[in-house]
Amino acid sequence: MTVLVAVWGASPGVGKSTLCAGLSQWLADAGLRVDHFREEEILTRPQFAAVAEEFGATGRVEPGTLIAATADFVDAAVTSGDDVVVADALMPFVPTLLAMGHGEETIDAFMTDLTEVLARVRPVMVFLDGNAESALSRAATREGEQWLDRYVGKLAGYGVSPPVADPASAVTYLLRERAVTLGAVRRKDWGLVVIERADELPRSEVLREAQRGLRPWLGLGKTVTHG
Repeated sequence: MTVLVAVWGASPGVGKSTLCAGLSQWLADAGLRVDHFREEEILTRPQFAAVAEEFGATGRVEPGTLIAATADFVDAAVTSGDDVVVADALMPFVPTLLAMGHGEETIDAFMTDLTEVLARVRPVMVFLDGNAESALSRAATREGEQWLDRYVGKLAGYGVSPPVADPASAVTYLLRERAVTLGAVRRKDWGLVVIERADELPRSEVLREAQRGLRPWLGLGKTVTHG
């Protein structure tokens, strides 16, 4: 059965993309057929064309559009014979739904539908936990201060709750995003690997922790543990 490894984190800059690249290489070296779904590909993959079109036209994406796109994505993954899909900041879409103004009741109902659609690809989420303030600072150092201004402006424009007006309030919002995302995944009993202090650990150690947590879900280890 194809396994979906969904990588998320407490904040931009916490190391999701670096981890996805490392996991994809590790799995390919182990002889598995791997699809590395990069963050920006949601705008270019044919299965998500309706999502890109709707967002481009309205600045929003409805839950039903995400569910339909995910069903197409699962069909494509199963048909291609991939052993593992490593998805960078894609599913479970909870941050997207929060940004679009949906409440936790709607998100919980969405997660029920999403989990049913993903049944054929056995989802496990790797969550990079850590200090959102330091992760944002690292992202700003890497991308430039204008990036941070754009990020804060994007959250402010969505009208998220709690509202965002500056980096400090963005950190407060990210704490809520983290809690809702982890809670939603735990309630639906996805596989879950949480890597604590990911923003403080060397990238090589983050990769080792992720490998250790994923081995049971990939049939490469003994005991399955939940984060």
